[in-house]
Amino acid sequence: PAAAPANPTIILATTTSTQDSGLLDVLVPLFQEQTGYTVQTIAVGSGQAMQMGQEGNADVLLVHSPAAEKTFMTDGWGKDRALVMHNDFVIVGPADDPAKIKGLGPSESFKAIAAAEAPFVARADKSGTSTKELGIWAKTDVDPVTAKPAWYIETGQGMGASLTIASEKGGYTLTDRATFLANKDTLQLEILVEGNKTLLNVYHVITVNLDKWPKVNYDGAQAFLNFMIDPATQEIIGEFGNDKFGQPLFFPDADKTDADLGL
Repeated sequence: PAAAPANPTIILATTTSTQDSGLLDVLVPLFQEQTGYTVQTIAVGSGQAMQMGQEGNADVLLVHSPAAEKTFMTDGWGKDRALVMHNDFVIVGPADDPAKIKGLGPSESFKAIAAAEAPFVARADKSGTSTKELGIWAKTDVDPVTAKPAWYIETGQGMGASLTIASEKGGYTLTDRATFLANKDTLQLEILVEGNKTLLNVYHVITVNLDKWPKVNYDGAQAFLNFMIDPATQEIIGEFGNDKFGQPLFFPDADKTDADLGL
């Protein structure tokens, strides 16, 4: 194990999906062993993670809300930003599919759910998943956030908890594939909509700008960024989930650019 650095603790603000999927349970101990740093992980929505960065309350971010990330960088809150991996969003719901969305596109699915007044569980937590969900609603003629119909259930919670609520309510929700597969055995839900190119879910690692917050642990943040894009770590990411689910939960992208992924 590496000797502890002079400033040994870094605060990682990350999306709940990297925590709920179990990926960080594999990567963080490895990073700590290799570098001597100790990671304090705070799993919140991507919006909250970036808010922590803006307030100087995190050293490094692992998030999946590309449009908001670009604003974060343009406004000078981030120092470095690197592409790490992707998976995809899926729409899940009960097996009997009362809104008959199976095989439809994302916006058509949302319109069908609204028309059927079937329960839909929304995270409503400024996460990357919530941002993606609202973007899909914006392509329909339905605005449940403003209208607040009874079938639209806002949890204000992470993906794991929101999936549990959707299962209990016999409802639908938008989720990243990794968190769904990691929790599938405890849920009465099935993937009903998948494979649409608009459902791509891309993750970047961002170091908080020490010019804005001189006390951030920039050396530690940079060490974490370098670890995440290292070929050995990328190989681990690409294999994660294969043994348990028969498919990887994430796809490594450090050798690609945002343009390669259509961002």
